[in-house]
Amino acid sequence: MCLGIPGKVLETFDRDGLPMAKVEFGGIVKETCLAYTPEARAGDYVIVHVGFAISRIDEAEAEEIFSYIQQIEAETAEAPGEVHP
Repeated sequence: MCLGIPGKVLETFDRDGLPMAKVEFGGIVKETCLAYTPEARAGDYVIVHVGFAISRIDEAEAEEIFSYIQQIEAETAEAPGEVHP
């Protein structure tokens, strides 16, 4: 099992023959390799795992994932130190 985080592609570029992008994750911008998703363009959403975009997703799916992350953050903030099964 792996954890992938959705991000929005801001711009794409080439580095030493590899397709790369600047991808935004909730205000944080990271360089991401597009070797597995070379069709990704600025404005697209991608799922990123360990610095690699592993798939493209549509905006609605990205927003759904963002809402789940916000729910997790809210629950974690409400009960610090508690362990949930």
